[in-house]
Amino acid sequence: MRTNIIRIGNSQGIRIPKVLLEQSHLGTEVELEVEDEKIIIRSASHPRQGWGDKFRLMAESGDDRLLDGDAGAQTEWDKDEWEW
Repeated sequence: MRTNIIRIGNSQGIRIPKVLLEQSHLGTEVELEVEDEKIIIRSASHPRQGWGDKFRLMAESGDDRLLDGDAGAQTEWDKDEWEW
């Protein structure tokens, strides 16, 4: 599909047809990258989105304890040999 670069204020841009936006599942926030003389547009990723809610649910259900419960325990070597 061909399109024209248009002036948008002091910048330039392109109009992306609705059908392309629907097919690509792009939201309102995107990431732009230049690679091999191409402009790549991809959905902005939010890798930690929703973590706060998930952690809150874990705490409410009592599933927020350390799996390695003795991780902080000192060994005899720690007590006798280790120098700070």
